[in-house]
Amino acid sequence: MEMIQGGQYLGTSNNVHITKVKRNSSCGEVENFFRIEEELLHHLFQSEKEEAQRAIKEALAHVFTRVEIKKFDAIKYYLITLSSIVARQLERTSRNPGKAFHFNVDCFMLINTKLNEKNMVELVDDMIEFYVHVLSDEYQPGLMHSTVNDVIIYINEKVESSITVEEIANNFGVSVSHLSRIFREYAGVTLVEYIMIRKIEESQYYLRFSEEKIASVSDRFHFCNQSYFTRVFKRYTGQTPRRFRSSLAGEYFRYTLPGEEK
Repeated sequence: MEMIQGGQYLGTSNNVHITKVKRNSSCGEVENFFRIEEELLHHLFQSEKEEAQRAIKEALAHVFTRVEIKKFDAIKYYLITLSSIVARQLERTSRNPGKAFHFNVDCFMLINTKLNEKNMVELVDDMIEFYVHVLSDEYQPGLMHSTVNDVIIYINEKVESSITVEEIANNFGVSVSHLSRIFREYAGVTLVEYIMIRKIEESQYYLRFSEEKIASVSDRFHFCNQSYFTRVFKRYTGQTPRRFRSSLAGEYFRYTLPGEEK
């Protein structure tokens, strides 16, 4: 317990663990740990899911052998720390502090409510996939047409709104027919379909990491009803929203624009 006597801080019992970690870890071991963690962050920020999943296992292996707490607690604390680092990167790339803050809080709640002794290894992999999914949504598109790139950014910002092709065309001062033509030419899908794709991509977050009802998620993204949402969701992901929600190991659906690496 923390003790204060006569205005003087006397420390806590946790200092025992800190001392043991310092004494039992050589400079070389510490440098190796931070090298692995740098690799982990690099893979995360480059959307390299499998490499990041391997790196976090290696980082956690170092933690397991050097701190005298249960593996479950080590994983929990490390994921909380990593979530804050990812949130900071999200704030930089999205320039949206509110989104980054809410993402961070959501991660804390998710880890606190869903992590348990039986699923801790599985949840680590799933959190990595979640980080990659969130960060990859904030990239700047690199297609060869500036208007199409700007439209993609606009859709990303308005994905939870009831956006239409007409609204987008008016916003960019072009005709619907011209915008539809150039978008399909450079993005590989029609503008209507891309809006639908982005809504499905984003809905995965609420299905997997919130307690929001499926009907509410459908309403959030302005589908006409839950049945239609379920049909469209299955078309792109290969499974129903309910099945996706129940399986932590399920892959995220993400559309790959022309020129992007899969």
